[in-house]
Amino acid sequence: MAFEIKKAEFVTSAADPAKLKIPCLPEIALVGRSNVGKSSLINALCRNSHLAKVSSTPGKTRLVNYFRINESFYLVDLPGYGYAKVSRDEQTSWGPMIEEYLTNSKSLKALFLLMDIRREPSQDDLQMAYYLQHYAIPCVIVATKADQITRSQRKLSSARLSDSLGMTFRTPTVVFSTKESRCRDDLLEAVRKTLEEGWTVGES
Repeated sequence: MAFEIKKAEFVTSAADPAKLKIPCLPEIALVGRSNVGKSSLINALCRNSHLAKVSSTPGKTRLVNYFRINESFYLVDLPGYGYAKVSRDEQTSWGPMIEEYLTNSKSLKALFLLMDIRREPSQDDLQMAYYLQHYAIPCVIVATKADQITRSQRKLSSARLSDSLGMTFRTPTVVFSTKESRCRDDLLEAVRKTLEEGWTVGES
């Protein structure tokens, strides 16, 4: 039977995840540029358009947001990076917040790095990839907004994203669009594998 999300609920937001008092469950974290579509992905994955707040203004996710799924794991929405119109002080504060979460979470199973399939990786994306390799954090690349290009372009474009990051260990890539059920099924399978089997960090 295919993996499915039957229950999803927002739990809390935190500026300092280390101080949270919530039940310990496995975690899958989502990270990416501010306009890459993290909130839309969460809502599509959970089939709840009101679960994660979708703003027309990028950079609104300024805390670490926890969503409990099926009472068995958390989707953790990390602050988006790379939005120039946010003050430098705010941007500077998010880096340590993300770093503290990634290095200290004992329940983190993998990080899903969201990237726009139409764009080249930004400097922030490359820095995130370097960070993940340095700390040997399992990673799944999610190539978002796939409906904006033709189906024939998707395989080439997603492979380009993966190659451009220069990851030294196996990094699965999932093509995603909020408008296509097949993409949702593929991402759910990546979630299932992350939780049940895990990803091995090692030389590719």
